[in-house]
Amino acid sequence: MAAEDDDAIEELCVIADTDPGRLTPHLGSLLDLDVLWPAKLYRAADAGVVRRVIERIDGGRTPDRLNHLLLVLAHSANPLAESAMRRWSTQPPAGADKLHISVLSYAREGDWTVGLDGSRRDLCGSTAYRWVMRETPRRADGPTCPWCASPLWTAADLDTTEPAVGAAMSHTGWSGRLVIETCHFCACYTTLYSQVTPAGATTWWTGNTGPSYLPDTAEPEDPPALTPVLGPARPSPYQASAWNRGGSTLGGRPDWIQDAEHADCPGCGQPMDYVGLIGGADLDDYGEGAYYLHLHQPCGFAAVNYQQS
Repeated sequence: MAAEDDDAIEELCVIADTDPGRLTPHLGSLLDLDVLWPAKLYRAADAGVVRRVIERIDGGRTPDRLNHLLLVLAHSANPLAESAMRRWSTQPPAGADKLHISVLSYAREGDWTVGLDGSRRDLCGSTAYRWVMRETPRRADGPTCPWCASPLWTAADLDTTEPAVGAAMSHTGWSGRLVIETCHFCACYTTLYSQVTPAGATTWWTGNTGPSYLPDTAEPEDPPALTPVLGPARPSPYQASAWNRGGSTLGGRPDWIQDAEHADCPGCGQPMDYVGLIGGADLDDYGEGAYYLHLHQPCGFAAVNYQQS
């Protein structure tokens, strides 16, 4: 991998997604070789490796590599990494002035955050299930998008009384039915929010604001005639795929195509909990990209955003 062999990179990434602990004994060697990308290889980094990364940042020897080193720490989600990142948020290390985001904001790349009360909050759960697409007839009298007039798409219809669903969503604190409706077209251009209740009600949020680059559509577009239903459990929470057919997943961790984009709750501004991913390859033979679903139980908001290569 140090020689940038694509096959080696792919093989180690597969291991990081299926059983990251297998890489733990070898992460010191990767660090010696300055292999810092992709940072997800360090998900199961032990305290020794984390300390070495922290010491490298504190030593200021490679400020040009600070971005990669912080990503490594964020993905490790180790308490030592968290403590160091908190310290650097008020005492920035060498190279921090060249970063595009604050040091502590890197936590989101590892799917965690620090809340207003100062405590750590994981944005994802550790249980995941494959989402299988089921054909769903569209209601003729169903709601439509206020922007493009396309029929809204039911991206998820979940009930936590089903044990598997409850396990996958336990980190959200949600109890009851959750229906997430969105515009499959406009969600490709901006994060779309809806207000939801445990009774299964879902309403387009009137505060949604369309970006200036949202294209005008001559005709409304029909949404996918598919809704995800629960499939088998994933052996690892990291096995969602935004690229491959069969990669749609409830729970677990997102497979971001670009940088992590955990939606912020429009009610309180805090990062929302991640619910699941629906891959374009599961919606259409030529589909690409992925829809990411989020929820903030205290404020009753759901969100859908989209990424593509």
